Amino acid sequence: MAYEGFVADGWSEVAEAFAHNIDSREDIGAGVSVFHKGKCVVDIAGGYFDKEATQPYTLDTLQLVFSTTKGVVATAVAMCVERGLLSYEEPVSLFWPEFAAHGKEHVTVAQLLSHQAGLYTVEGDLSFEEVLDWNTMVDRLANTPPLFPVGSTHGYHAITFGWLAGELVRRVDGRNIGRFIAEEIANPLGGEIYVGLPQQHEHRVSPINVGWPRSATDAPPQPPAVLPNAHLARALSLNGALNVKGGFNRTDLHAAEVPGANGIANARSLAAMYSATFTETQSPHGAVRLLNDDTRKKMTVQQTKDGEVDLCLQTQRTFAMGFVTPSEKLAFDAPGSYGHAGAGGSVSFADPGRHMSFSYIMNRMKDSMFTDPRAVRLIEAASRCADAS
Repeated sequence: MAYEGFVADGWSEVAEAFAHNIDSREDIGAGVSVFHKGKCVVDIAGGYFDKEATQPYTLDTLQLVFSTTKGVVATAVAMCVERGLLSYEEPVSLFWPEFAAHGKEHVTVAQLLSHQAGLYTVEGDLSFEEVLDWNTMVDRLANTPPLFPVGSTHGYHAITFGWLAGELVRRVDGRNIGRFIAEEIANPLGGEIYVGLPQQHEHRVSPINVGWPRSATDAPPQPPAVLPNAHLARALSLNGALNVKGGFNRTDLHAAEVPGANGIANARSLAAMYSATFTETQSPHGAVRLLNDDTRKKMTVQQTKDGEVDLCLQTQRTFAMGFVTPSEKLAFDAPGSYGHAGAGGSVSFADPGRHMSFSYIMNRMKDSMFTDPRAVRLIEAASRCADAS
């Protein structure tokens, strides 16, 4: 399978790993991008836009990346911290007074961003249409009591993270999170990262799928090896509101702001963003640096305890200020790295020790979120290339 794009000298191993993913049919359509020392060294896309293989997956394709969006939102929060608009140590209620309801007045921004606030879903029933309404969701979250004692443990806020963190940005900056990301992150880097997709770009979004079309003789798909526990099921579905077939391929969900899970982007834009969090990064508009070293150090301080099992994910996972930090069973595990993966396999992160940032996006969903073998293959190849350069 041919792919298109750019591969710098010394980085062909990444392209070879990418071609393996496509040729083996593990991927249907995908993109990967790597920045090194502030310059793009890999930016390729290939495979098919749709599982029926009617059109190619190109560099112009956009992809929904689920929780990989969280790293973008966390970067937006960090930018507000750097500008003196927010503080990780202060209570959320200082910036969002209504949040103090039901004993949440002392929840800090750091606790909120590291999934320790006990708000992995809302109290009561929700409809799909309500999930798409920003004001409804932030009001419901402000009026929900913590579902576990704040700071006692952490439980992955799979969908709610985006409204909680995004409302903080809106309260202190005045812009909604989608506009902030566009104007302060994507546009300066000459990229495309949408939370709230403009209708004119909908035709470029590759639909997510779970695999190639099955023939009549194929065995039925097997259920996942581990079913979600009650906490994770509520977190992922928002008490069932998102249990709508094809929900994440719907244009109304793409157009809404669900910044915990509905970011739509390409690999180059995400890799460029992470690069610009630790070094000056080349863009069509010149060199761009989004954060200084002091802010980067603050936003990557681990907030959850080593060895603590996430209440929702039921696995050990460590979080900083919205970013996942290195731990076992993680596709990116180099010391000092930070980023986020998304349901199905997408992942984007920074590895400042290697002067490298990385992003992989795809349309074929698989079971593993943080350890997808397709992503691991690409990351290992990129890491070797960086080490050799």
